[in-house]
Amino acid sequence: MKWEVVIGLEIHTQLTTKSKIFSPASTAFGAAPNTQTAVVDIALPGALPVMNKAVVEKAIQFGLAIGAKVNRRSVFARKNYFYPDLPKGYQISQFELPVVEGGQITINVDGVDKVINLTRAHLEEDAGKSVHEDFQGQSGIDLNRAGTPLLEIVSEPEMRSAAEAVAYAKALYSLVTWIGICDGNMQEGSFRCDVNVSVRPEGQKEFGTRREIKNLNSFKFIEQAVKAEVQWQIETIEDGGKIQQATVLFDPDTGETRMMRSKEDAHDYRYFPDPDLPPLVISEEWIERVRSELPELPEAMQARFSQQYGISAYDAGTLTASKDLAAFFEATVAAGADAKLAANWLMGDISATLNREEKDISQSPVNPQALAALIKRVSDSTINNKTAKDVLKKMWETGDAADTIIERDGLKQETDTGALEAIVDEVIANNAKSVEEFKSGKEKALNALVGQCMKASKGKGNPGVLTELLKKKLA
Repeated sequence: MKWEVVIGLEIHTQLTTKSKIFSPASTAFGAAPNTQTAVVDIALPGALPVMNKAVVEKAIQFGLAIGAKVNRRSVFARKNYFYPDLPKGYQISQFELPVVEGGQITINVDGVDKVINLTRAHLEEDAGKSVHEDFQGQSGIDLNRAGTPLLEIVSEPEMRSAAEAVAYAKALYSLVTWIGICDGNMQEGSFRCDVNVSVRPEGQKEFGTRREIKNLNSFKFIEQAVKAEVQWQIETIEDGGKIQQATVLFDPDTGETRMMRSKEDAHDYRYFPDPDLPPLVISEEWIERVRSELPELPEAMQARFSQQYGISAYDAGTLTASKDLAAFFEATVAAGADAKLAANWLMGDISATLNREEKDISQSPVNPQALAALIKRVSDSTINNKTAKDVLKKMWETGDAADTIIERDGLKQETDTGALEAIVDEVIANNAKSVEEFKSGKEKALNALVGQCMKASKGKGNPGVLTELLKKKLA
């Protein structure tokens, strides 16, 4: 039997406000346990929540960025469940009337675009944290996170593979960090994914029973967890078993998912409107002001890059994958670099070196102006591409300018036709076999001869000039 995978994501995005959603306590990460709490967060009797306006503004930003409906009126609800790090015995969230409804995210997998529809995005408070490792036979409760503002973003179950799930999570991550509503620090819990997975026989309309994989905090784990869960569900059904709706955890050490608890349905949480919070009312004027302040969004910038700089849609998409990378590219071109060459260097050697050193583009020791200076020396034939790669490496390690390194190390490309002609004559005389192969129609033999000329010139020869000289003498 052939199986179809059905995937939907619920992503908890921590909003970049200085204070919590219903209290003035700080949201800064890393403080000593229970030092960033207020009476609302620890549920002292009589303490009343007060809505943080900045939280609402960030939700509006997100809704506008995905082309969603921003509800003029939304309602907060109490989601009732007991857990030690939830001191009130309920979580303030939104249920029937969320702040954002609908919207779309476009993903690209293997060169094919696909639109993923969103169900909703609603505001809620985070819970605290249970701490086990520092206690023997006991657990501690740290309420610093309690009340931290979250925007929970829920997709429709429209993804059909682990690759699509990862592409969606990455696209959403890029967007929320781009517009500045989330810092994107997955290690600190700022961007956490719950993935709902089910399988069904190919062609069947009804969904299978889903299991929810909780708290995945890396794209790698999303891919591994989905693949493991899909395999487990298919094997279970084919062995005659049934899938039970459940919440599961992914263990990266074993590469397996394991059940944590049977999954609750919405009615089990006994949602009801929070009597301490009035409906959230958003004016049309507020929405329009936020719209006017939104930065240029990735899709719009991608189209502009293609038109303005004459680069391919693929290159434009890669360069707009992050706001910092896009800004670096534009600054490099503004400093005088050819746009296509700047794109090639950023997507090639710069990105490769950053990945190897596990750094972000903002941490690059070679700034846009320095990269532009290097690219200009390739464009004006001062050095060739191979030498430029060596110069970049030295710039990266020392911080020296390209011109300084080229002058100091005597790396200027040899363009004098007379000097290069002597090298060509010598190479032709010493490589009779390649010469005969070229004359018999083997074009690749010319590359071998150019390589020998470059070697003889110690990498300083101009490959274009050498190629033309060889063709002329061998004609």
